[in-house]
Amino acid sequence: MATIDLIVLGIVKKEPLSAYDIQKLVEYRNISRWVKISTPSIYKKVIQLEKKGYIRSTMVKEGNMAEKAVYSLTEAGEQEFKTLMLGISTQPINIFLDFNAVMVNLDNLPPETQKICLENIASGIKTLKTNLEQNITEKTSNLQIPETAKAVLHQQYLLAQSIETWLSSVKTNLITTTAPSQTDSI
Repeated sequence: MATIDLIVLGIVKKEPLSAYDIQKLVEYRNISRWVKISTPSIYKKVIQLEKKGYIRSTMVKEGNMAEKAVYSLTEAGEQEFKTLMLGISTQPINIFLDFNAVMVNLDNLPPETQKICLENIASGIKTLKTNLEQNITEKTSNLQIPETAKAVLHQQYLLAQSIETWLSSVKTNLITTTAPSQTDSI
């Protein structure tokens, strides 16, 4: 996937790192919350990128630690990074939200179960917002975090707020359309 390539190449472009350090940086920056990227996919991607000649490994030994491969960007990797940046930035913006699969199927459930699903999603959004707030607070004053990464955190927070507002209107509309009318009770 080009997005994972871009993430890994971008991280290694800043500084040579081991696959483990790349994975830890992805975790620390919470990249996996906004891009589908897993720990195994990072290790696989590093191997693939090295085979393609975009990164190269150098064996490094630090103190009493075992030797480890540290990856750095090659000239071909620099070019691939630039190509991916320009290519992905020109693509239409897609926002994939897993919970939309639940939303399009809500009508297939009884009203009470619909409400439970909506409450579950609302709870998930609340948790996401709390995590983002904590992350923004922790990382705002950290000079090692690039401003662009901080901007993504703020973008994610604004998106979570928007989803929360949207979800509230969906709940209101659902209650209005599923509430029995007074003529139904006669």
